[in-house]
Amino acid sequence: MSIIQEFNDYRARMNEKILDENNTVLKRLFNLDTNAFAEGALDKKSKELIGLSTSMVLRCDDCVKYHLGKCHELGITTPEIFEVFSIANLIGGTIVIPHLRRAVEFWEALQNEQ
Repeated sequence: MSIIQEFNDYRARMNEKILDENNTVLKRLFNLDTNAFAEGALDKKSKELIGLSTSMVLRCDDCVKYHLGKCHELGITTPEIFEVFSIANLIGGTIVIPHLRRAVEFWEALQNEQ
């Protein structure tokens, strides 16, 4: 199983379990997240690039993988991704480098899955 499929399967399975509990606050939080990344004053591409950068700075590997997947779906290029990586590492400092390594690995897997 690829790292992409493993991540997507786990995320979908756990999200289903969480939402099946019918907790109003959690359902609203998930909905807010979905709506925040919908087309608006900023396009989806810009929002995903912002999400990717902030996720790297916050050092959330799951979030980074999620946003990389969305960036891939939106046709964002490798040079664009690496500009985001450079900004995130500049803002976040060298502590972001291990997350950069995992992000590059996941991005390469997305590119090779085509």
